[in-house]
Amino acid sequence: MPTIVVEVMPKAELLDPQGKAIAAALNRTGRGTFDVRQGKRFELRTETQVTDELVASVREIAEEVLSNGVIEDVVGVHVIEDANQQAAESAVV
Repeated sequence: MPTIVVEVMPKAELLDPQGKAIAAALNRTGRGTFDVRQGKRFELRTETQVTDELVASVREIAEEVLSNGVIEDVVGVHVIEDANQQAAESAVV
């Protein structure tokens, strides 16, 4: 079953208090110094064939429903065709 993945991040010019808290925790616990930005990932599964029109429709949904355009940007919309590919993309390196 294909999955359309939407990634949403805070706008670059805005503060990201959650990302800053995560970065501070990593530094405090000796895991390194990182610049962290926390976003959201949505997975929309469909039983229909994924077409360019469907992806465009999902991008519109992402802009209008899944994100807050005032403080967030939709930074990615991509398709995962099967569960094996999804598992590979989700694997931690």
